[in-house]
Amino acid sequence: MDFISILSVFVLACFVGYYVVWSVTPALHTPLMAVTNAISSVIIVGALVASAEAGSIAAKVLGLLAVVLASVNIFGGFAVTERMLAMYKKKERK
Repeated sequence: MDFISILSVFVLACFVGYYVVWSVTPALHTPLMAVTNAISSVIIVGALVASAEAGSIAAKVLGLLAVVLASVNIFGGFAVTERMLAMYKKKERK
């Protein structure tokens, strides 16, 4: 594929992703975060495989950067999901 085709797919994916995420009702936020965490875990596996097979140092550094950013996304997603679920728990009475 040429650069224009790849850029067009990327721009369209950004627009579709933006409108999909902002049109989600609050009740579906937690399942959406779970799917986002699953996608980020696939990105981590792909980055590990790609950086292991890379021949240059720059590719290994970019692979490490991808792993770090996806890890931050996963841990942040779990933290947000935990906070949202805590809002729905009944408080204990003493």
